[in-house]
Amino acid sequence: MAQTKFDRQVEETAESVAFGIVRFLAGRPMDGERKTDATFWRSGTRVLPKVEGRVSRSSYRAGWKRLTFRISSLAALGAGGYQAGWVHQDATVATAQQIWANPEPALAALEQTGMAAASTAAVTTAAYFALTRKRRELMREWVLPLHEALALPLRLPEQTDPRGYLHIPQGFSEDDAVIRVDVPGRLDFSKDLVVDIITTKLALEGVTFSWHLAGRETYVTVKKTRKPPARAAFTEPKVREIVAAAKESAPVIGIGSAGRIVTVDLDAESPHILVNASTGGGKSVTLRCIACQMLHHGSLVYVLDTKRISHPWAPGLTGVTYCRDIADIHDQLIALGQEGRRRTRVADELGIDADPKDIGPRLLILLEEVNATMKMLARYWEKTRESGDPKVSPAVDALNEILYMGRQLRMHVLLVAQSATARALGGPEVREQFSTRILARYSVNAWRMLAPEIHPAPKSTKHHGRAQVVSGGSARETQILFFTEAEAREWATTGTPAPPAVGAQTGPVPLQKPPADSLTDAWSPELPPATEPPADRDVLADAWSLTPTPAPAADPGGPTDHTPPPTAPGDDDQAVGLRQAAEHHLPGITLAALRFARANDPAFPTPAAKRGTELLYKARDLKKWARNRPRAPTGTTDLD
Repeated sequence: MAQTKFDRQVEETAESVAFGIVRFLAGRPMDGERKTDATFWRSGTRVLPKVEGRVSRSSYRAGWKRLTFRISSLAALGAGGYQAGWVHQDATVATAQQIWANPEPALAALEQTGMAAASTAAVTTAAYFALTRKRRELMREWVLPLHEALALPLRLPEQTDPRGYLHIPQGFSEDDAVIRVDVPGRLDFSKDLVVDIITTKLALEGVTFSWHLAGRETYVTVKKTRKPPARAAFTEPKVREIVAAAKESAPVIGIGSAGRIVTVDLDAESPHILVNASTGGGKSVTLRCIACQMLHHGSLVYVLDTKRISHPWAPGLTGVTYCRDIADIHDQLIALGQEGRRRTRVADELGIDADPKDIGPRLLILLEEVNATMKMLARYWEKTRESGDPKVSPAVDALNEILYMGRQLRMHVLLVAQSATARALGGPEVREQFSTRILARYSVNAWRMLAPEIHPAPKSTKHHGRAQVVSGGSARETQILFFTEAEAREWATTGTPAPPAVGAQTGPVPLQKPPADSLTDAWSPELPPATEPPADRDVLADAWSLTPTPAPAADPGGPTDHTPPPTAPGDDDQAVGLRQAAEHHLPGITLAALRFARANDPAFPTPAAKRGTELLYKARDLKKWARNRPRAPTGTTDLD
């Protein structure tokens, strides 16, 4: 029995020694307990489930690192033992006999050696603490607090060493720093919450998160976005070269991070652009940047500006129509809606193989301060509409038509708002037509409303000309190109005029009544039929002029280009209603404009008679009022 027990002990000992040799050579823990997910080639990042107690730092090392350390230690011990025991064996014996006979010198030497060793240890310890001070501060101030905040959302074991999964460099706030956080592969956590915690605990601003969740290694990297230039002035030679080389359909908006050029292709990416910014956010600068480039390439620009002074560089420029009064804006939108339907018919007749330029030059509509403009259009229509008229302003319907069909028709809306709510724009479906959105000095609510797919929201800045260009699910911090008033005017007038379209008429485009299925059937401004243009007028300009002909402010008796066709004797003495006057006596003045003037202009003629509930006026009085009524100056689309 004793022999059997002894044999068993021998076998167990031999087995333990064999397993110890295997663990030693495999780089595994010598106690045989695996506490982390470390393998032979890969370091560990997290503690294994059901592991209790403190986990040493060596448990996170890869197996090959442990094996290298063990073999190096054995080699050093073996070399030292061989040097001491075999090479100097005779000297060692003699020295031992001398020390035994006279121990005092040996003790003195030992004391000096001990002091030297203690001094070396002290210096080494001091050097270690000095060299690792910043690393320890990083662990204490940033890594450990972040670990404590992430442990619960990531459901990490209590024994997890933060150094195993939080790879944070000392200069993590620098521009070229990269932060890596290893996350569990089960992916049962909220990415938004993890992003918020990392951003908050490390006090990061202007960073991007890249998630790598496929395969065995799952982690997120955090990089700081390189800032755009502090200024992007058109006077700089490089900026001017960039603008000159831009495509006709893709005006340059600005310069992004790392010097990248930020553009929006109106044909391929986004037919319409929304600019949302608070006061002082650079809305006018952004519109000036885009509009002058479009004019340079021959586009026609329509500025609908209820503020009247947003773009002092634009009035009078070739290809620009500037509308300031709400009545003019109302009529111009209706005219543009009719032009859109005309282009639709032309495109249908030309077929799919036709050149898009054949339907007409590119049109850019600058709608300033949409929050105020939409309210003014609604009030204007309330004052001018009569019984049986639609409740919604036909100008708003025309704007919606343009937004829905602008890409194929080369008609683009550049809309400006302080708060681009769905209510201000006419509904959430209208806002979705703006796939490119430029936000500057925005609030958190504005960002969540216009770019909810991008999280976290980049911090708004008060840097002049700095904005976020949101397109295709990503946001690009951009320094908007800055054109001075003189530079914008000069660049807009040095380009190529718009080419004539196939089938363009000579003379003004007759804005006749649209088809019955039109949203603006009864409320379209009607102009006289096309006539032969004067000799000093350019045919192309008249062919694409969508500005309703203004009534002349000239001598009542003097002939002008806008003098109505002669009427039969006695027509001026007859009493007519406003609808009849707009259709037969006052070409160029819409029924809505007459109704608005009746309610607001004290110089409007007094009624001469009444037919039922309809007020009648002398045709002569209406013509006299039309000749002498004050008109706000508008621009021109003339190319002469």
